[in-house]
Amino acid sequence: MPERPDLARLGEGGGRAVYSVLRGVLGPVVNRVFRPEVEGEHNVPRHGPAILAANHLSFVDWLFMPIAIERRITFAAKSDYFTGVGVKGWAQRRFFAGTGQVPVDRSGGKASMAAIDAGLRVLRRGELFGIFPEGTRSPDGRLYKGRTGVARLALTARVPVVPTALVGTDVIAPPGRIISRVVSPIVRFGKPLDFSRYEGMEDDRFVLRSVTDEIVYAIMELSGQEYVDVYAPRKPRPGRGQEPPT
Repeated sequence: MPERPDLARLGEGGGRAVYSVLRGVLGPVVNRVFRPEVEGEHNVPRHGPAILAANHLSFVDWLFMPIAIERRITFAAKSDYFTGVGVKGWAQRRFFAGTGQVPVDRSGGKASMAAIDAGLRVLRRGELFGIFPEGTRSPDGRLYKGRTGVARLALTARVPVVPTALVGTDVIAPPGRIISRVVSPIVRFGKPLDFSRYEGMEDDRFVLRSVTDEIVYAIMELSGQEYVDVYAPRKPRPGRGQEPPT
């Protein structure tokens, strides 16, 4: 059996040229077709590391966020995109690794910690890291309870968190559809959240929950979504039942 790749390190060290080409080619086309509205872009630091924490309505979220600002954003991508087989699996690996995305293993435990370590490496390079605290796309347009990985990342790296709201992307590409309608989505960046008051408390689960809830509340205020105080349901992997929240 072939050895499983180191998911935490896939996508690192390269992809800047690919990212620039994709952004330079796709960006103008997307802007011309969809005419997205961008609000609060001045809230994103022009230099230095920061976490962009956003709601997650559609697979096109990863497209509209990067074209909204000049700085590159590295996202946490589902690890399944890096472990597929055949031609499709090869193409996905090349695309996501080539654009510098960091895989997130949803199996929890040590695998999830490895993904957090990968995010830390991005932030320690002084870059922007994009993350969806809900952990998966909303199945119904509501905002679900956040997972505490975003809080652990923010406290460990000691960086600000910019709450970000995407509005209308689920109309463009709802779950299970590629492109449904052409509308103008909104990408809204809120004021950076400073959690320096919790310095040294990144292992306190009550602090992690409090920080995560504060981030999600800020996203809710920006997006106008209804909040649901449960974890968003995830589709089980083949041959497995529903995975527990991490």
